[in-house]
Amino acid sequence: MAAARTHTRQRVVSIGSRDHARASAFALAHGIDQAHGSYQALVDDDNLDIVYVASPHSEHRDHALLAIAAGKHVLVEKAFTQNADQAREVFAAADAAGVTVMEAMWSRFLPHYDVIKQILEDGILGQPVLTLADHGQYFDFDPASRLFNRSLAGGALLDLGIYPISLASFVHGTPVAVHAAGKGTSTGVDGQVSATLVNACGGHASISTTLFAKSPTTATISGTEARIEVPGDFYTPQPIAVIGRDGQRRVWDANRIHGHQGLAFEIAAFADMVAEGRRDSPLMPRSETITILQTIDEIRRQLGPLGIP
Repeated sequence: MAAARTHTRQRVVSIGSRDHARASAFALAHGIDQAHGSYQALVDDDNLDIVYVASPHSEHRDHALLAIAAGKHVLVEKAFTQNADQAREVFAAADAAGVTVMEAMWSRFLPHYDVIKQILEDGILGQPVLTLADHGQYFDFDPASRLFNRSLAGGALLDLGIYPISLASFVHGTPVAVHAAGKGTSTGVDGQVSATLVNACGGHASISTTLFAKSPTTATISGTEARIEVPGDFYTPQPIAVIGRDGQRRVWDANRIHGHQGLAFEIAAFADMVAEGRRDSPLMPRSETITILQTIDEIRRQLGPLGIP
């Protein structure tokens, strides 16, 4: 809400919840004109062009399909859906309805990701060899919370691990091999996961995620000629440093929007897509949303003994 209102021309005009009192309280707190006591009523609101789905991961597919059926464009919070098959279903429905749907992976639209993209394309790093990225946060154990609840598709992977996995895809493309290990919680969700993702050129991405500790949440991309270092939290607006093999260090630090205010870039980009009638984003392509979920599906398959749903 703050990012949209402060840094974009978009207007948030309606909020929907299963509970009308909760929706009304949110609307009052954030200056929203209309509150709806059901998601169906929300998507049927003629004042809306775009629906932003920010419910638990377990509901993303159904809520996206609900909005698509009502003819609305949809921005779906990461992780887009629980698995790749659900993502394909949502995109197919969007095509049939002629609406635009995108995963809300806001990092892809931040300025420092654009600088990283230019560095990779210009060959400054040489051949990317190794990416290291982590995302760990400490949460008090609560079986009812969405993070630890199997029925809400809880766990570290979909909520936190999606960021380093998405970065690995951004740098190295779709992996041809995945090697994963993990630790579960007493509720049967993935509490901690480490994985090595190998691409077709032999490049490695080593990613880790945990619900049990606040990790550095940094990223390093090393190539044959130089490396990029991104401080924590790497998925938020950050400066970046490029260090050559000779130790020469160059720093880019031109962020004017910081923290979660950086959501504004994603909001504005999606509004532009809708206004221009575009169905896909070059910064967060639908095909890559699917392949990232395929990687997560494979990690979950390898972690089968944890009982992840």
